[in-house]
Amino acid sequence: MQTAWFSKPVVVSVGVTGSIRHLSNTQQAIELLTTHWRDTGSQKHQSALRACRRATSGDVAPDVAREAFVEAAREAHILLE
Repeated sequence: MQTAWFSKPVVVSVGVTGSIRHLSNTQQAIELLTTHWRDTGSQKHQSALRACRRATSGDVAPDVAREAFVEAAREAHILLE
């Protein structure tokens, strides 16, 4: 498994206090998607998790995973644009 780096970080606000995180790679995105996500059952969440995992194995480009993660973060209302 490899770390797949995004071309540009994704900025999100997480937790009760709204901590700002800058996610630069798929490992960071997977960690957030699996441990600190509010709506883990949504289609976009599942697509983002699958895309990030596929990017770490080299099956898809990191920015494909980034876009899936951005869509999931937008749906969860944690994306800072």
